[in-house]
Amino acid sequence: MRGFLTPAVRTIPSESQSTFAGFTRGRRAKLAKAATTTLVKADQWGRGDVIPADVSEALEGSLKNRKGAAKKK
Repeated sequence: MRGFLTPAVRTIPSESQSTFAGFTRGRRAKLAKAATTTLVKADQWGRGDVIPADVSEALEGSLKNRKGAAKKK
């Protein structure tokens, strides 16, 4: 029971990470493929886990491209 008085370490995902985590599995897979990474790493990023910087930048870019490609009626 050593260390039970220390505060818990919590990850705080950004707004874009929370948005990504809310997508369906198929949409996340497409965004991961566009970012040339695996769905596992993309899901880790969506939870706020630590992944390499180049992967996180690619996922941010693919998420921003998706927002810009919204259908216009």
